[in-house]
Amino acid sequence: MKHFFTLLCLLTILSFSASPAYAQAVPPGKYTTTDEKAVKYFKSALDRYKASDDKGALEDLEKAEKRDSNFAEVYELRANIYQDHREFEKAIMQYHKLFEHHPRPRWETFYTCANLEIWRGLYEDSKTHYEKFLTAPYVDPDLELVAKQNLANCIFAIDAIKHPVDFKPVNMGKNINSKSHEYFPAITVDRKKFMYTRNFRTEGLDSQEDFYCSEWGDTAWQMSQPMPEINTPGNEGAPALSADGKIMFFAACAEGPDQTYGPGRKGYGSCDIFYTYLINGHWAKPQNVGAPVNTGDWETQPSFSSDGKTLYFVRGKVYKDHSIHNPDIYTSTLNANGEFQTPVRLSDKINTPGKEESVFIHPDNMTLYFSSDGHVGMGGLDIFMSKRQPDGEWGDPVNLGYPINTYGDENSLLADPNGMLAYMASDRRGGFGGLDLYSFELPLNTRPEKITYFKGKVYDAVTKKPLEASFELIDLNAQKSLYTALSEKGNGEFFLTLTSSKDYMLNVSKPGYLFYSGNFSMNASTDLSKPYLMDVPLQPIDTGKIEPLKNVFFDTDKFDLRPESKAELDKLASFLKTNKTIKIQLRGHTDDVGDKKKNQILSQNRAKAVLDYLVTAGIEKERLSSKGFGDTLPVVKNDSPEHRQQNRRTEYKIVGK
Repeated sequence: MKHFFTLLCLLTILSFSASPAYAQAVPPGKYTTTDEKAVKYFKSALDRYKASDDKGALEDLEKAEKRDSNFAEVYELRANIYQDHREFEKAIMQYHKLFEHHPRPRWETFYTCANLEIWRGLYEDSKTHYEKFLTAPYVDPDLELVAKQNLANCIFAIDAIKHPVDFKPVNMGKNINSKSHEYFPAITVDRKKFMYTRNFRTEGLDSQEDFYCSEWGDTAWQMSQPMPEINTPGNEGAPALSADGKIMFFAACAEGPDQTYGPGRKGYGSCDIFYTYLINGHWAKPQNVGAPVNTGDWETQPSFSSDGKTLYFVRGKVYKDHSIHNPDIYTSTLNANGEFQTPVRLSDKINTPGKEESVFIHPDNMTLYFSSDGHVGMGGLDIFMSKRQPDGEWGDPVNLGYPINTYGDENSLLADPNGMLAYMASDRRGGFGGLDLYSFELPLNTRPEKITYFKGKVYDAVTKKPLEASFELIDLNAQKSLYTALSEKGNGEFFLTLTSSKDYMLNVSKPGYLFYSGNFSMNASTDLSKPYLMDVPLQPIDTGKIEPLKNVFFDTDKFDLRPESKAELDKLASFLKTNKTIKIQLRGHTDDVGDKKKNQILSQNRAKAVLDYLVTAGIEKERLSSKGFGDTLPVVKNDSPEHRQQNRRTEYKIVGK
């Protein structure tokens, strides 16, 4: 079983250092001592080391050192023994003694020592020894690549420690944490549900990973509870929630001789991604996401975009010895039929020849957080942030800085929807035991965009019955569709995230109903404490029904359609193409400011401009008519700028079915 927790454990130093073992004696006559008894003790120590008698080898090395404290080979062999036993501080001390007493030690020892030092955060010493190693007459190309990468890490780390970011982690408390391990958090956009993985040991059994969930109270998170509808005797980990909290993705790994993923769960091999829906307050039976997302390799750590379209996840190659190699971040997007497409590896801006893990796409759908040991950082897995650029590509990753990142491995970061806080797992002192979840303020330069959320329900304007309808959110300025989905079957509810400082258009449609349009702006001060709440009434198609076109725009005193009107009018054209027998009248209105005759002509010209657009879009001219009403049919009194704006409108009326 490949537990998710293993991602948080320390790397084995032997694989990290790529150190050649001290497997043979120095040729006779080439020792740094002339003391024959010292050489005898050293040879005995070497024989014992080869026979795995490390205790005896250390005893002989002590005797050899007492005979001659300048006997450098003693310190190298002793360093290897300490390294084998993962006593790395002791090994480093022995290498330093080796360099002190040997005029020309093997070049590889500088490399090995530097690897140990960077792994323990001894950046100045590590930098010195990498630089020394790289001056060798010949350097193995593979070791040279690692040395240069780690030298860059040392230089970065030395500077980062001199310029620390503000970091004050706060333990999330006993309602979230326990004496077991807690990690991989998830949260809904409305910040009402907090979910995470808990790893604990049961008497006589292997560690067990399950999901726990906490609800937000008036001022704090409530006592978390296990999730029996999802948890099994198998292991579940790395939950990821949709923005509204009604879809959950998670990972499970094959275990046992039958390679099951928990009772009743089938998979493709190694770790797979599963999903479940929240229906009437209960989680449905989890289903495998299936191919092409899941393969015989390692798929895990999902994160689902707030627009409901894209799944981010980590995939690594599984070797015959079950080891995971070169995990990278992939995405798969849902097509119009709700099927995940062939996953695409993120560009080399994000993925490296090293490891990328713990991917998280913030609800702003523009800010990506992930862990990597392939980008320049503090030496292990560091947490990075990247922003989506105007062309859709990801920008250069930004290291979150020291002491958020350290010489250890950091991952499992979740950025709060409010953009200010983040959550991560740590085993720092003062916790409840094992890994605990902590919150902290993100540095300003690594925060996501401000967001809020938009929610409501769609219903029949006459019967008030909830409706399942298609809705689309469009960025008016960019003329780009951001979100398409269906309101929830049964209650008509919808939920989507909004980024501040943008103008939006909402279109809602359902067969048998007039399509609805609305627009609204999110200013820079928008935040989660001020969500946009709006219910959408749909009018049944009937002769005489009038529907406003709220996203048709003209400049003052002009009748040329502005570019941002295109999305709305294309929707109207699509509506007319679907309902081929309907005839409509385009109607223009103004407020009461200015000359009435000029207002009449302006309103007529504006209605005619919409008619002409629809004709060019392929709508038969005989199904269309237009009329201007000037200021004769206000919807509210013209007694304020806001009311006058409401009266300046374009609408359509059903005049034939």
